[in-house]
Amino acid sequence: MVTIRALVRRPSPRIAEGLLTHLERVPVDADLAVRQWQQYVDALAAAGWSTIEVPPADDCPDSVFVEDTMVVYGDLAVIARAGAEQRRPEAAAAAQAVEAQGYRLAQIDAPGTLDGGDVLKIGATVYVGEGGRTNQSGIDQLRAHLEPLGARVVAVPVRKVLHLKSAVTALPDGTVIGYEPLVDDPTAFPTFRPVPEESGAHVVLLDDQQLLMAASAPRTAELFSGLGYTPIPVDITEFEKLEGCVTCLSVRLRG
Repeated sequence: MVTIRALVRRPSPRIAEGLLTHLERVPVDADLAVRQWQQYVDALAAAGWSTIEVPPADDCPDSVFVEDTMVVYGDLAVIARAGAEQRRPEAAAAAQAVEAQGYRLAQIDAPGTLDGGDVLKIGATVYVGEGGRTNQSGIDQLRAHLEPLGARVVAVPVRKVLHLKSAVTALPDGTVIGYEPLVDDPTAFPTFRPVPEESGAHVVLLDDQQLLMAASAPRTAELFSGLGYTPIPVDITEFEKLEGCVTCLSVRLRG
């Protein structure tokens, strides 16, 4: 039986100081962020996921976005080297947490940079966004780590958003979804379906049927329902203010 687990990390009290690249800064309610984070964790648990809490990193404002610390493929966790230098201290405790779950470790070394949010896995194909927080050396190193495991690593451009998965994710059938004005090259993917809202571009696959997604994308939820899926909306307004989305808030371990 496949065990489904997710690494999560409690928001820092300094979350309002998180980095921004494409949005204007607006006030963030740190207490509300904690409540929304707990609702996100509860939604994972309700869908049968076991959650493992990475020790908090209170001095790292962006540390709740734990997905950026690694890329997991098969039994290997490639520990990222964040494109933003101030985020690099987030990785060590996350690496220890995933190793404790039985994963082998590899890492991205200088001069490479790579954020986990730039990596979209669809079957054996691993799309990596190049341009913002992830550079060519990071992509080359990730390819060297994953190709021996049977992965095909494909670089795609990211210029309009923070991370690749700020622009696109994928449905259970492998269809890539995205809000087209923010997708640099929809033709980079074999199948692409536009969604009507920016925050509708982000889904966490809870199983083959249920899609965890932002409550701020009701029209997209209707679209997914019409395709036969079950949207599970969660309110993540405080994280959206910091260019975060549902995928950023966990590392899904399906092995």
